[in-house]
Amino acid sequence: MASPGIASDPDFGKVAVLMGGQSAEREISLQSGAAVLTALQAAGIDAHALDAADRGLVDELVCGGYARVFIALHGRGGEDGVLQGLLDVLELPYTESGVLGSALAMDKLRTKQVWDSAGIPTPAFTVLRDETDLDTVTEAPGYPAIIKPSREGSSIGITRVGSDTELQAAWQLALRYDAEVLAEQWIEGVEYTAGIVATDVLPLIRLETPNTFYDYAAKYEADTTRYLIPCGLDAGREQQLREQALSAFRAVGASGWGRVDFMLDAAGQAWFIEVNTIPGLTGHSLVPMAVGVAGMDFGQLVCRILETTLNQQRDTGGQRVEA
Repeated sequence: MASPGIASDPDFGKVAVLMGGQSAEREISLQSGAAVLTALQAAGIDAHALDAADRGLVDELVCGGYARVFIALHGRGGEDGVLQGLLDVLELPYTESGVLGSALAMDKLRTKQVWDSAGIPTPAFTVLRDETDLDTVTEAPGYPAIIKPSREGSSIGITRVGSDTELQAAWQLALRYDAEVLAEQWIEGVEYTAGIVATDVLPLIRLETPNTFYDYAAKYEADTTRYLIPCGLDAGREQQLREQALSAFRAVGASGWGRVDFMLDAAGQAWFIEVNTIPGLTGHSLVPMAVGVAGMDFGQLVCRILETTLNQQRDTGGQRVEA
């Protein structure tokens, strides 16, 4: 990181911490939001909790005297560009990516299409829009494969399948969360994640779990998941991957802060999986772990994220421009 915390002591004004919402990740969002609220208030910032599920949210944002918004929402309605569009109309600066970056990153299919066009390596995939598409998985991407809803987070609705006999149930599970389902090539290797704050890429974290993959339980419930920082790569290779992660982040129009997940296969090839524009900020979350190695505590992290709202500009296409 360029610095361990806020370079000066800006007047943030009254800050709304948006949490909760109505997505499948509501409970995780409430945990993230509570942690952010506590940290901001401990730093002397005039921060207030708002549940995005409340019907009076817009009136509160308009009439509540807020100067900016810290978004601690996960999933649809908070991370997909919808809320970001509202805040742009209200001319309220906010943490996280703008409309374009939020919408693209939330959509795994469009993220992969953008990466393919930009030459960023991502696992092969096919789209399962109806039952007839299931027959295509055997040849492309082949087995084993990951079946996932296109627009969901926290590994919700995701299943690893090894044969046709497992495919139907996995597809039906993913359909509960999205009408558009991806079948993605399974990459055998090691999973890494790169946290990003402003233009700084945090030290990589290597993830190890006894589960089949880094699923919801491994992320939020298990005590058996291992988070390795330093990640075990030599400094030169880690720096290359951090630069690649930043390129993948920027390719989808993401900005502010977020996280990029990728795999390294046995040959050392990186395969980029997804961008998370509002990562979790709970006790099990990855970005807070990485900032500790970078010399920043949790309170400094949330203040640094909030600092990205200062001098914030957006162009007419919903892309945030860092001033």
